[in-house]
Amino acid sequence: MQAWQVHENGEPSEVMRLEEVERPTPGDGQVLLKVRAANINFPDVLMCRGHYQVRPPLPFTPGVEICGETEDGRRVIANPALPHGGFAEYAVADAATLLPAPESLDDAETAALHIGYQTGWFGLHRRAHLEAGETLLVHAAAGGVGSAAVQLGKAAGARVIGVVGGADKVAAARESGCDVVIDRKSEDVIAAVKEATGGRGADVIYDPVGGEAYTQSTKVVAFEGRIVVVGFASGTIPSPGLNHALVKNYSILGLHWGLYGAKNPKLISHCHEQLTELAARGAIKPLVSERVPLAGAAAAVQRVADGVTTGRVAVLPSLENGAAA
Repeated sequence: MQAWQVHENGEPSEVMRLEEVERPTPGDGQVLLKVRAANINFPDVLMCRGHYQVRPPLPFTPGVEICGETEDGRRVIANPALPHGGFAEYAVADAATLLPAPESLDDAETAALHIGYQTGWFGLHRRAHLEAGETLLVHAAAGGVGSAAVQLGKAAGARVIGVVGGADKVAAARESGCDVVIDRKSEDVIAAVKEATGGRGADVIYDPVGGEAYTQSTKVVAFEGRIVVVGFASGTIPSPGLNHALVKNYSILGLHWGLYGAKNPKLISHCHEQLTELAARGAIKPLVSERVPLAGAAAAVQRVADGVTTGRVAVLPSLENGAAA
């Protein structure tokens, strides 16, 4: 089969190589899956660079989220078992973790439903307890993780403010459902949020960026607000001043979604049921901005690394070269 292999760490476009390799052999409790679509996540970038908390042995195939097909023809959502990731024609996954693909979504949308939406659901509902009528602020609202949080916030009845990085991303954030969109490259984020909330601030802030975005969050969080720390796409991990959290009465909540797989896997299944129901009634729908053939995976992962994409980018092995849509 064809699969992208990383033999040394570095930028995705430089270290990912498309090669002919043997199909992976499932281990105990695993299944072989035909990859129908693989969603690109920022952890794929970090793994190529060797900066992710999980460091698979070299060589490995990136791709941590797929819509796959079982040998008996069922469409499923899976997190491939590394080093046999999803940017390939076949992958392996633990049978116990497979989730049924929603009938309302196509393969690319299905591949994008899992990590970003589960993270958003756990962050907004399990950790921050977002309520209808509250104001939700989402950083990087045009990206895959951010757009999922925007849609989930709207589905929960919140007013959503999105922060994006560039005029070209404003439309994508609005498409996801933002009531207010702020371009951090041309606007003062703090002033704009205060204006949009009448000076009150945001009740819940969803931050997959860190760095300056986190600093802004502390200045616009409402009384008894909650800042959900999801990741550090900026590359800078903030050092919060706990005295500031004390005097403003806000909470700082960490979210490592992957831990639920080990600590409470039943919650992941419950969340998937909620997401499937929301997708069935059209309340959420992954924003897939690009569908690329397998040959285009390395370039697509690099675009995600460079922060120039909106929504999700999916790799479809069944597409012919040059057939991106």
